[in-house]
Amino acid sequence: MAGGSEEDPHTKPIGRWAVFFYGVGHMLNDITASCWFTYLLLFLTQIGLSPRDAAIVMLSGQVADGFATIFTGELIDRFGHFKIWHAAGSILVAISFSSVFGGCLPCSILHNDSLSLETFSYSMFAAIFNIGWAATQVSHMAMVNCISLNSTSRVALTSCRNAFTMVANLSLYAIALVVFGVIKAGSKENTETQYRWIAYSSITVGCCFVVIFLMGTKEPSLRMDLKETSRRVRIPWVYWFKKLLYYQVAMVYLLTRLVLNVSQAYLAFFVIDDLQMDQSAKALVPAIIYIGSFVVSVLLQEIPWNGRRLKAYYSAGGIIWMFCGAAILLLPRDISSFMYAISVFIGIANALMMVTAISMQSVLVGSEVGGCAFVCGSLSFLDKMSCGLALYVLQSHQSTSPRIQLNNGQQSAYLSVTRYGLGLVPALCSLVGVVVTFFMELEAAGSLSKPLLEPLLE
Repeated sequence: MAGGSEEDPHTKPIGRWAVFFYGVGHMLNDITASCWFTYLLLFLTQIGLSPRDAAIVMLSGQVADGFATIFTGELIDRFGHFKIWHAAGSILVAISFSSVFGGCLPCSILHNDSLSLETFSYSMFAAIFNIGWAATQVSHMAMVNCISLNSTSRVALTSCRNAFTMVANLSLYAIALVVFGVIKAGSKENTETQYRWIAYSSITVGCCFVVIFLMGTKEPSLRMDLKETSRRVRIPWVYWFKKLLYYQVAMVYLLTRLVLNVSQAYLAFFVIDDLQMDQSAKALVPAIIYIGSFVVSVLLQEIPWNGRRLKAYYSAGGIIWMFCGAAILLLPRDISSFMYAISVFIGIANALMMVTAISMQSVLVGSEVGGCAFVCGSLSFLDKMSCGLALYVLQSHQSTSPRIQLNNGQQSAYLSVTRYGLGLVPALCSLVGVVVTFFMELEAAGSLSKPLLEPLLE
């Protein structure tokens, strides 16, 4: 094992500072994405858009994101320069995100408050925001495979990134808790002011960590080193389409993102409109989820990894989510406080599934780093399109006036959509993901030349 590490320095475990600097690089994306999935549908319906129009805004962003990941992945594989793509995407995210939650800019310019113009405006800025988000995401995810060939270090990088995803989410909910407490949403203008401050604060926090990432992380040299050793630098798309493991990893990643994104989108609706908890719960409940995820993500960095353990930990997370989904479907309003306990287990399950699902991509890529950006981009394309369509379908069946229905005692049509989105859909996706994972051959088909079981970091 030691001899192998001396022959190829890229198989050596990497240092903790390198892991830290990489891990903070997705903070801007994570904090804005958390706001996007947690509050976008709630915000749009609160300012007067119908659930279907709100779903159109969400879908436009997801579609733009999906196609942008494909093109960004191809361009990165062709030309490299991960940090340039990351910086450009971050700038676009920072500029456009405030316009998504900052009110309808064309409406102010044209002095026209029609719902059609509002829907168009929010859809346009949502698409622009997601294009920048995609460039940052693909470049950051693909860097893992070009920083190191060490499978355990790759999981360390992914775990650290996931840990700071939890930090980003907790930061958002801390900001939201303060803003919701200081500014009361008694009118459309006050609601827009609430989310404008949340957006500005999130961008400020995220940009600080982007600067740390760009200053502390070196442009990966692995692609050039492999080119000098006569290995192919760019892998054609068809190469991946011939591998069974590609489809299995794609399915697991798609299902995992559905679990996280769909549940996150309906969490605020569930605690406020279904369980009728206090307004603070729409920040406290998600915060508990991400505290649990943060702790688990940190612990996962200390485990030596191989394919069997990836499958086992993913399956454990999926099984936990199945029980959580069943609990949510059956949870009555009079014991709504039990949602805090469920949130702890959701956080644990989210971390187990997300870290291992992304790490499976690294196992799939192995040493073929010339196609790592395409793999990340194509899998993200499936993720964005499926999440957008799933939310559109669910939201299209959502009531346009849920509180009126609650007062009239007609709860089933509205509440069933919320419970399905938060409970049933994630549970079913987790079940299918566990089944697909069971049939994976991670050790043989996607591993590097030898399993690396040395300690996680130097």
